[in-house]
Amino acid sequence: MPNAPVAYMERSRAYYEAQGYTQPYKWEHNLHAPFKRPESPLSNLKATLITTGMPDESYQGNNRRLAQLSLSAPPASLFTGGLFWDRWATHTNDRETYLPVKQLNQAISRGHIGRLADFFYCVPTMYSANQTKEKDAPAIVQSCLDDNVDIAFLVPL
Repeated sequence: MPNAPVAYMERSRAYYEAQGYTQPYKWEHNLHAPFKRPESPLSNLKATLITTGMPDESYQGNNRRLAQLSLSAPPASLFTGGLFWDRWATHTNDRETYLPVKQLNQAISRGHIGRLADFFYCVPTMYSANQTKEKDAPAIVQSCLDDNVDIAFLVPL
């Protein structure tokens, strides 16, 4: 069935089991995340992007680390090697699929979103909930607060 959804959770569990992990993959849950309805219309908000694509191949393996890059001059592509997605159903040749800067600028020109922040963020896929919760997420939140960002669009691979 060509239009069937990708069974991502089942595939992830099978993948980790095939790698020899004895414990099933545990999906992280955060019931206390500070998500809330914006107090202003989107047309008044400053937006950023958060993606799992990385600036270049130096960020692979044990060198994966958080990166902050310019939204006004984003790179033509991001490094996606070493990340896992359904390569039979999609590709990463189109940067806009995981860093939709053009779409956000169109939304701004149509008055749907106020403006873009100075920076976007590349979050490493460390497969470590602790790394994300204790290091990367707080660093992004602080940077967004410092830059007066109102809303972040999460675009993982």
